[in-house]
Amino acid sequence: MGNTSFSDREIQGLYSDYYPRREMKTENFFPHVESRGLGAWLDGARASAFRWVPTDVRVLDIGSGFGQALGYHAARGCEVWGVESDENAMRVAQRFGFNVRIGVFDPSDFPRDFFDVVTLDQVIEHMRDPVETLKGVRAVLKRGGIAILSTPNPAGWGALVFGCRWINWHAPYHLHFFSKRSMRMAAEKAGLKSRPLGTITPSEWLRYQWIHLATRRGPQQVSPFWSGKGEYSFGQRIVMKAASLLHRSRINHLVSRAFDAMGAGDSQLFILEREA
Repeated sequence: MGNTSFSDREIQGLYSDYYPRREMKTENFFPHVESRGLGAWLDGARASAFRWVPTDVRVLDIGSGFGQALGYHAARGCEVWGVESDENAMRVAQRFGFNVRIGVFDPSDFPRDFFDVVTLDQVIEHMRDPVETLKGVRAVLKRGGIAILSTPNPAGWGALVFGCRWINWHAPYHLHFFSKRSMRMAAEKAGLKSRPLGTITPSEWLRYQWIHLATRRGPQQVSPFWSGKGEYSFGQRIVMKAASLLHRSRINHLVSRAFDAMGAGDSQLFILEREA
């Protein structure tokens, strides 16, 4: 783990200009809602850090995206704040009154010892310097507060089976990957205590993985799947239909749940505690 050479401006451009939120419309915005039961379990709904946040707390969501989790928290009685590098998120924040800072997370933008919970949902792997980020998280957490993190699992079955075509290498966005040990070390350097929650993986990820295998292009070539631009070949269209069929039949779901049960899923969860 270490610092990368990306500047704040380059990071904001990377997300504002190339991430898909640029094409999203505020009229199509819907916050996340409660998800329970067998269907939620099959989907891997609890893979998301925001699902672990209690009601009626003050929460900061770092990497708040288009604000769906902020809407979810607000509906559950929470005081919600967000940080997002993608300036396109401001359209939703302004329309729905979310308190979102556009830019790279800077703890000096917030009061110290202020939040009950901080979430980083598939975010810590994007950070230039994860340890400094976690130090900032500790600074804004109340004593006894927690940070909840979800992040890809490079020790899972996906990285082993798919190798360099594993969906979560995702350069240049994903800069760091964590084992339980390295997360513990990073947390300790930041003055936090790491508690692994195991692996829980969104079942949708496996559908994306099959499509990624079929549509992946060479260096500096645009993927029609990830960019939404370009045309698919006949073979690629067949693979995409097969991937959708696997998903609708719940085979992807069962595979994901099986590997999660073995602790080898593609997504892992951690709670980082600030001592009281």
